[in-house]
Amino acid sequence: MPDDSPRHGKRFSEEVGIREKRKLRARDKKTDGIWFGLGMFGVVGWAVAIPTVLGIFLGVWIDLKWPSSYSWTLMLLMIGLVVGCLNAWFWVNRQRSAINRDREE
Repeated sequence: MPDDSPRHGKRFSEEVGIREKRKLRARDKKTDGIWFGLGMFGVVGWAVAIPTVLGIFLGVWIDLKWPSSYSWTLMLLMIGLVVGCLNAWFWVNRQRSAINRDREE
């Protein structure tokens, strides 16, 4: 049995208004196309790749300059990978919170 109370009608109209605002905002914001999504993948990839490659180069340089029984290349590769993953995670988390803020407005 449907709820035809005035309160239900008000909630329905508020929900329609929220969805309409969201749709109009999405229509005005044309940057979220396929190229934008591919660009975001690229940014996340570079956020991981740059610290990893820098760690490798620094590790090779240390291994060549001061040889030891430990492989600085492998240690700094792992450190660079962890730093890059944390960097990407923080960046994606910041983007997600910005999207959630836009949805709430």
